[in-house]
Amino acid sequence: MASTENSASDSRAADSRADKFARFADLTYDDFRRLARDDSLSRYEKIGFPDEYRRGFETRIFKDIRAKLNLLDGRDKKVADIGPGCSELPLMMASLCARRGHRLTWVDSAEMLAQLPDFPFVARIPARFPLDCASFIEQHAGSFHAVLAYSVLHYVMPGSDIFDFVDAAARLLAPSGALLIGDVPNISMRKRFFASESGRRFHRAFTGQQTDPGVCFNAPEPGRIDDAVMMALVMRQRAAGLHAYIVPQNGRLPMANRREDLLILRP
Repeated sequence: MASTENSASDSRAADSRADKFARFADLTYDDFRRLARDDSLSRYEKIGFPDEYRRGFETRIFKDIRAKLNLLDGRDKKVADIGPGCSELPLMMASLCARRGHRLTWVDSAEMLAQLPDFPFVARIPARFPLDCASFIEQHAGSFHAVLAYSVLHYVMPGSDIFDFVDAAARLLAPSGALLIGDVPNISMRKRFFASESGRRFHRAFTGQQTDPGVCFNAPEPGRIDDAVMMALVMRQRAAGLHAYIVPQNGRLPMANRREDLLILRP
């Protein structure tokens, strides 16, 4: 009887965890506007994450961002953060920009930007990038030294053109500038991980059950970013005269085993 009760308890706990993550699946720009206005949510939930995936990790995340956007450690730069959200990350970026004399631009919905404090050196563009930002992109093309879009790209696809998004962000780069499209969930990478022994252990620990995750290779994944999409983005930017690389996240980040970054440099 005790074994049966424990099994039922584990199953309920697994279902609860699944429900918690499912509520943040397949969010759209308008969904984030709604989440930003919901004061019952934590700052992490407002940006589409259960607390477990961001609380206590954002200092590490920002350190990883700085390692890749090393121009941030210079002086008097022009910086853009596309989709900053309202957790600690945009505040860390603002603090760094204040210390380094950078000019910072936040591009996000009016609802999300309203969650952030005002700073005299921060410009706000309340719009969906790039669809509602044509004049901003035209005015500032070729002028930003560092551009960040962290945990944003997978909300562009499906529904909008992922290539247009990256093209527009890259268009902002000044000579020697760097664009980091960070925290991209790659379904191909996820499959490889969950097909491994370490991935199976991770799955069992997360669900509290002894079942293995189902993994199906060589199957289409409509609306998902996979190896083909990531490599196509790299090749497209290289063909446009930019350097582009798929780079791993620091292994201490919460989803480094199934997410990666796209780094684009203007020579």
